[in-house]
Amino acid sequence: MARIVMKFGGTSVANIERIRNVAAHVKREVEAGNEVAVVVSAMAGATNQLVAWCRELSPMHDAREYDAVVASGEQVTAGLLAIALQDAGVSARSWQGWQIPLKTDAAHGSARIADIDGNLLIERMSQGQVAVVAGFQGIAPDNRIATLGRGGSDTSAVAIAAAVKADRCDIYTDVDGVYTTDPRIVPNARRLERVSFEEMLEMASLGAKVLQVRSVELAMVHNVRVFVRSSFDAPDAPQAGPGTLPPGTLICDEDEIVEQQVVTGIAYSKDEAQVTLRRVADKPGVAASIFGPLAAANINVDMIVQNVAPGGAHTDVTFTVPVGELDRAMKVLEEARGEIDYEDLQGARDVVKVSVIGIGMRSHAGVASKAFKALAERGINIRVIATSEIKISVLIDAAYTELAVRTLHSVYGLDAA
Repeated sequence: MARIVMKFGGTSVANIERIRNVAAHVKREVEAGNEVAVVVSAMAGATNQLVAWCRELSPMHDAREYDAVVASGEQVTAGLLAIALQDAGVSARSWQGWQIPLKTDAAHGSARIADIDGNLLIERMSQGQVAVVAGFQGIAPDNRIATLGRGGSDTSAVAIAAAVKADRCDIYTDVDGVYTTDPRIVPNARRLERVSFEEMLEMASLGAKVLQVRSVELAMVHNVRVFVRSSFDAPDAPQAGPGTLPPGTLICDEDEIVEQQVVTGIAYSKDEAQVTLRRVADKPGVAASIFGPLAAANINVDMIVQNVAPGGAHTDVTFTVPVGELDRAMKVLEEARGEIDYEDLQGARDVVKVSVIGIGMRSHAGVASKAFKALAERGINIRVIATSEIKISVLIDAAYTELAVRTLHSVYGLDAA
């Protein structure tokens, strides 16, 4: 017997037929003798509609009332799934975030989880009752509903799994696991059986859309084993995946991965824009004068490169920001021109970040040079490079995205046999 948290996204609960299918998946786990909690998202499209109504009424709407509106989507799904389970002969009860309670900070619309008391859920689960929890929401210090930001149901599920000391958190999506890269670009990409928390965190933050970044962070901190699988597999399909698990990808501690690949996957992100400041006075404090105002404006900066001109009097500084923040970043830097002392400011949206990820990089030399050589042979120019222990990221022209991904996927031997 195991204690399992199951999470189902919007496409998995898009209509009544799919909700019945979800109920069949849950019933399978209950009949296997497991204690089960389920976390659900709003039905596909429901949250977008609720957000649109808020914006139509007032572009500057109150964040607390926005939360009250958009949280209703998950509450509807939770109630419907509880009814479907009861109809299938499974004891079930729906829960809203405040009933657990799942406590958050005061940042309405993008709240972070502060604390969860899992004792009441554990008590009900041990009695054989399935807890169906509305994801994406909790209760803020002002005693009002707070939402966790888009994709927050993944975070809810992992946090609840940690609170109830679950053996596993199963994330059901419209894909059957984590792949070595986007199968739409590389048709022979392979599904990975196991991925370490660190690798998944890099993949999620660098463009892979399978899991929300914050949910992976929580899983790593609390050592919650996360299993990504498809909700569209038949509930009675054979269980034959990693170990005793069905087809899917297990995200776990590095120690659980026996054979570590040098490179695990290739990710890409089109949500990038490049900013370059030309002929900046090269003097102490210049970096602070550039990045201080951006930090004060809550603009995240990622890749950074600095080139000092001959003679050392001036330098060029290039970095990336989220593409949606480019205009605001340019305005902040224009307003700080007197303090920064630069000659020219340039911005570009036609760029993409491609990343090579793998925990095996720690102990293998030559991984970066192989990537640079392969891209050069295809005529792909690299604008910016950033590295860490387990990843190499390059910023290139967006027109070369697919060629770069296919090239790197092949050069590291990730193609399926």
